[in-house]
Amino acid sequence: MADGKKLRVTLVKGLMGTKQSHRATVRGLGLRRRNHCVELVDTPAVRGMINRVSYLLDVTEAA
Repeated sequence: MADGKKLRVTLVKGLMGTKQSHRATVRGLGLRRRNHCVELVDTPAVRGMINRVSYLLDVTEAA
């Protein structure tokens, strides 16, 4: 599953009014501000973090 596949994760909503644990999860993904984009290796741990805060993110497969 993690054989080089990458995901492009973008924070599309702000963090105001969200739970502290959700803010920590977004920070753990390496996202700092709205419209910030990072590429992450597709692992079960990363998928779990994305699922937890999916309402804040846009996720696509990186080319």
